[in-house]
Amino acid sequence: MSDSEPKEEIIQESAKPRDETATMPEPSGDKEVPPAEPDNEKEENGGQKRQKMLLIAAGIVKIIALVAIGAYVLSFPPVATNGDTVFVYYNESFENGTIISTNMNTTDPLVFTLGNSSYITGFQDAIIGMSENEVKIVDIPYTKAYGAYDPGLVQTINRTGPIANNTFIPGHYYTVFYKPANSYSLVKVLNVTPTTITWDANNPLVGYNLTFTINLVNILKPS
Repeated sequence: MSDSEPKEEIIQESAKPRDETATMPEPSGDKEVPPAEPDNEKEENGGQKRQKMLLIAAGIVKIIALVAIGAYVLSFPPVATNGDTVFVYYNESFENGTIISTNMNTTDPLVFTLGNSSYITGFQDAIIGMSENEVKIVDIPYTKAYGAYDPGLVQTINRTGPIANNTFIPGHYYTVFYKPANSYSLVKVLNVTPTTITWDANNPLVGYNLTFTINLVNILKPS
């Protein structure tokens, strides 16, 4: 082969590394990416949510408290105390069961104010603490009933004034106006003469222990 013949040159491609990073196309203008919420707005929204949750929790606690109070009131109804006006049906009897007085079979309850009444102490004390429609049987000693016999209540008086011409029978009971107490009293006439009367102002039930059956039907609290 002659040196004068043209030589074919082979140009080799350089061994430079190829950049294979793909270029991503930019998004079209049809959709907008929402801006990121600032940190301070996030904190404000979080605080409002916490406040709402606290208000809801407080409301739930109040409801539970009201329900609890209502249940307590229903479980413990009001009871009679001093100053209350009470409506009572009762049986009063001796220890052997013999009934002395009663209003059980009537439609007229005994009505009076606790602590401000002439009724015996033991009877009033027994009613204190009772609730409406409660029935109680209680034994009352004579010391809290009509007391012990008092000889000083046996008196002899002159038959003058209103009793001068009245007829009195020994052994019978009469209602008379008793000036020292400024009230009417039940007395038992022991002896009668043309000029005097001797009577006993002790209650017929003095010295007796008594038994009461009490049915409290209504309580009126002071306004």
